[in-house]
Amino acid sequence: MSGAEAAWASTLSFLPKLGMFLIILIVGYFVAKWLAKLTNMLLEKVHFDRAVERGGIKRVLEKTKFDASDIMAKIVFYAVFLLVLQFAFGVFGPNPVSDLLQRIILFLPTLFVALLIVVIASAIAKAAKDILTIALGNLSYGPFLAKLAGVAIVTIGVFAALSHLGIAPAIVNGLFYALLAIIAGSAIIAIGGGGIAPMRAQWEKAMRRMETEAPRLKGEAQKVGEVAGQKAETWVKSGEENAPRPIYTPKP
Repeated sequence: MSGAEAAWASTLSFLPKLGMFLIILIVGYFVAKWLAKLTNMLLEKVHFDRAVERGGIKRVLEKTKFDASDIMAKIVFYAVFLLVLQFAFGVFGPNPVSDLLQRIILFLPTLFVALLIVVIASAIAKAAKDILTIALGNLSYGPFLAKLAGVAIVTIGVFAALSHLGIAPAIVNGLFYALLAIIAGSAIIAIGGGGIAPMRAQWEKAMRRMETEAPRLKGEAQKVGEVAGQKAETWVKSGEENAPRPIYTPKP
């Protein structure tokens, strides 16, 4: 077989594969769009946006033109379309593009869990900050403690997500331990390096302040459980009110 005949035979064998590739790509694109639209519609129906906003993500989404339902719908679209691309490129047999797509698809569940960790940590931080702000609002250091608790919870959540992703685990763990070492080392140096007398004076001042605010602190501490219970009850009632009502059809 001459070179021209071999090229023509190769072209003839390639054209059916190209046609199948285009058909799979076009059909898969519309299927992915339909699934994304269906996801958005279902999430809007169950009031997913309100639930996410209560978790403290509202400020982040305000800077974008998308709400939580739109973002989840786009995630569904790109996840499905990646599967479509892998299936479409598989028509040509083993190739580097299919291998790359397979690695990306296998990484998606890990990425989803990491994002879920950050979202849950943000929700817990928002709830803890709200409860502490309400419960300790009458104390001079109440707002500071509330912000500190929120930042600490989000920081732990971010490090947990990075650790789950396995992105340079040695560096991530090293940064976390380094942060703790910096805090502890700064305290040791500040106290030990000629700071014992000033720290003693500040400690005595803090003790006098705590003795002064002890009755108020006791009263505020008793409110923490009540505030947490009321907030949880409010969220539950809000969820029940926003839940979709079943359609009742009387039996004939």
